[in-house]
This record gives sequence, structure tokens and C-alpha cells, in this order.
Amino acid sequence: MNEPLRLEDCVNETCPWSGKPVSADSLTRYRGEVVGFCNPGCRDKFEAATAAFDAKLQGQD
Repeated sequence: MNEPLRLEDCVNETCPWSGKPVSADSLTRYRGEVVGFCNPGCRDKFEAATAAFDAKLQGQD
């Protein structure tokens, strides 16, 4: 079972897409670290982009 993601474990204070402060409802885990975003839309955009990038690196396109 996955532990819930916590804002205090986030490695960043501002959204990588918008530069706005991160929000507790917009966290994800990437390569073992908790990464935060300003809203779920930015989080979802990041998850899609990194999944596609990681698949390319692994030759699974």
C-alpha cells in the first residue's frame, strides 16, 4: 500500500510549470521524490510528459 503524499516531503516549493506555490492536492512521486504542482492539471501534465520521456529512454515508444 502506498503512503499518502505529504506537502512537507515535497522537494520543491513552486510549480515547475507555472512558478506558483505548490498545493497539497497536486503532488506526485517521481523517481522516489515527492514533487509538487500548483494544481492537478499541472501535475497531470508532468506525469504524462515524464511517462512519455521515460518510455522513450527505455525504447518503449
